[in-house]
Amino acid sequence: MSSRPIKIIGSLIVAASLTLGAVACSSDSKSSSSDTTAKSGASTTKPMKSETIVDIAAGNADFSTLVGAVKTAGLVETLSGKGPFTVFAPTNEAFAKLPAGTLASLTPEQLKSILTYHVVAGEVLAKDVKPGKVKTVNGAELTINVKDGKVTITDAKGNTVNVVKTDIDGSNGVIHVIDGVLMP
Repeated sequence: MSSRPIKIIGSLIVAASLTLGAVACSSDSKSSSSDTTAKSGASTTKPMKSETIVDIAAGNADFSTLVGAVKTAGLVETLSGKGPFTVFAPTNEAFAKLPAGTLASLTPEQLKSILTYHVVAGEVLAKDVKPGKVKTVNGAELTINVKDGKVTITDAKGNTVNVVKTDIDGSNGVIHVIDGVLMP
């Protein structure tokens, strides 16, 4: 893999401000198949998640910067793997809050470290979130805060981001949308 800086031009420009629930990746937009199982003469239909975390992000324009970064860092195959993963996914608007030139100055290895800081092994749904420290895939810790039903995450540099949408289920884990980029 080349160590030249990534070039993400134009994907940092975001149209309108993101509001809670504006991210267009609801479970209704996912493709799914069904598994019908006969049990005691009755038939039950259970939806099967068929899209990986990467598929879901790639299918949503609000994650184009994230998807470009995942590709540059060489993480597509990993995040399309079996998992399960919990991904704290920054939107394009979240990336746009970074100082100008930040993304373009990162090598693929630096970018990989930042992106894996947004991933926790295992699938943690919103109802199971508890305050405290959590170890990320890159080995560093994040601090999860829960107050009045709202979840925020504080990174190693003391920056706090908001979780703005939860429980976007994929076949290999879950995505929780955040409004900032976490830095290890």
